[in-house]
This record gives sequence, structure tokens and C-alpha cells, in this order.
Amino acid sequence: MISVTTRDVIEKFNLTLVSGNEGIGRYITTSDLSRPGLEMAGYFTHYPANRVQLIGKTELSFFDMLPTNLKKERMLRLCSTETPAIIISRGLEVPEELIQASNENNVPVLLTTMKTTRFSSRLTNFLESRLAPYVAMHGVLVDVYGIGVLIIGKSGVGKSETALELIKKGHRLVADDCVEIRQEAEDLLIGSPPPLLEHLLEIRGIGIIDIMTLFGASAVRPQKRITLIVELENWDGEKVYDRLGLDEEKMKIIDTEITKLTIPVQPGRNVSVIIEVAAMNYRLKKLGVNAAQEFSRRLEEVISVQDELEDY
Repeated sequence: MISVTTRDVIEKFNLTLVSGNEGIGRYITTSDLSRPGLEMAGYFTHYPANRVQLIGKTELSFFDMLPTNLKKERMLRLCSTETPAIIISRGLEVPEELIQASNENNVPVLLTTMKTTRFSSRLTNFLESRLAPYVAMHGVLVDVYGIGVLIIGKSGVGKSETALELIKKGHRLVADDCVEIRQEAEDLLIGSPPPLLEHLLEIRGIGIIDIMTLFGASAVRPQKRITLIVELENWDGEKVYDRLGLDEEKMKIIDTEITKLTIPVQPGRNVSVIIEVAAMNYRLKKLGVNAAQEFSRRLEEVISVQDELEDY
């Protein structure tokens, strides 16, 4: 289950815990932040209590203008049972009324020296990454010429062996056996290995090998955007395989559709070279160069000329 706690935010951004110590285990369930300016003015009708509350110079300067009785009341309502944390930016002085209310309701009050806008951006990016939709898939993720290639297929078809050949050629391993995939934005899938399997590759007959130890730090990377899926399957003589590449197959992961190629495997086929070419060809297509479409155009021209000659 995907979860982020206030403690995670404290450790990530090295925040100072001012009060509400007992609440640092509270869960943060949304990446949206709240700047409680209207709440400071007394409007709590649509108060997003489940969000991290970020208070900057503007909110505190208005708060200083309030009467003492209103200060206490506003801070008590701000520190609800759902609020995961209240963060004060710019290293500003935390109001005593907020400290008392946070200790009373166990809402952590944190302090950062960063400016409000900059911290808001960094915290939002962190939460969006950590709270992104997630799925784990069986396969191998390799960085080939800058293209994140997810190799899938039945167990024993040769995914890890193919990845090992690619690594020997200078490409980089991201994850083997289990790939954790997060959708961090629309049409953006990021794959990474589980911490237990980081840098490791399983080769039948040899066992577990450490790629970083054998090939160096340049042979691995911690994560990579997935842009191409290659499915390996044992050669089926009765199956018709795509020989032109005009029809583009897609595979949906979470809410994102990724281009998928199916490569039949049989003795004598150099699968690693095929995947290298597939990655380069995918990049060319994105640049507007499509060999299959160009071949189709030439073929249509030849047929058109033959038809004209026959009519003549």
C-alpha cells in the first residue's frame, strides 16, 4: 500500500519539529497542499483538513492582526484531527497559539528555512512521486540508448540473459525479475527495482549476480521512464508475425498505453541486437523517420506506375 507519513517529509527535507511530536506518524494521502489564508480569516466551510497546511509570510502577517481570542480559536480549528502537518516557511517565528493548539490535538508543526513557493514546489513533486499509482510487473527493465525498454515474457524465455548481453554492450540495468512501476504523471511511467533486488540479476545455472560489482556503477541506474515494451515468446511456426511494422501494438499499464513489440525467440536469433535496433528505430519514429511507412509509400508508387503501364 502506498503511504507517506509526516515523518517521511521531516526526514526528506530536514525539517525542524516545533510541536505536536506525537503526530509525526500521521499519513499524508494527497499531494495537494493548502495555504490557509481564508481559514485565518475565519472561513472554514471548505477547509481541506486532510492536506498539508503551508503557512508563509502573508498568512502570518494577517494572523498577527487578529485579536488574541480569535487567534486561539482559529489555530484550534486549523489543527484538526485530519491535518497531517502544518509547515511554517522562511524560518519565521511560530505563533504561541499554534504551538498550544498543535500540542493539544497532536498535529505536528514543522519549520523550514526555504521560501514558501520553492518549498511548495519541492514538496508537491515529492508527494506526487511517492503517492503515484503503482503496480509491480514481472520482467526486466533496461536503459538502451536512452530508451527505457521493459522486457516481458514467460518464465525461462531468456529475459535476464538478454539483459546481461545488453549490459555487456554498455547498456544499463534498472530492474530484474520484479519492476515497480509508478505513474507519476499522465503518460509518464517510471520503473524502478524493489530495494531487495537493486543491482541484482538472476541467471539460471549461475544464480544471483551483482551487476554493479561486476560491471561498475555505469552499468546500473536507479530508475527509468518506460517508453517501449518488448515481449519475448518462443517461436511458433503457425503464428504470423509482423514483418513490416506498420501496425503498432499497445499495452496498457495503469492508465498509460505503451508501444509493444513481440519478438519470437529461437536458437540463432541474437535477441539483444534486435532489442538495440528496436530501441533505435523507436527513437527514429519519434523523430519522424518511419522506415515501414516509407517502404509502403514506395510500394504504392511502384504499383501505381505498373497500373498506368497496363492501362497504356
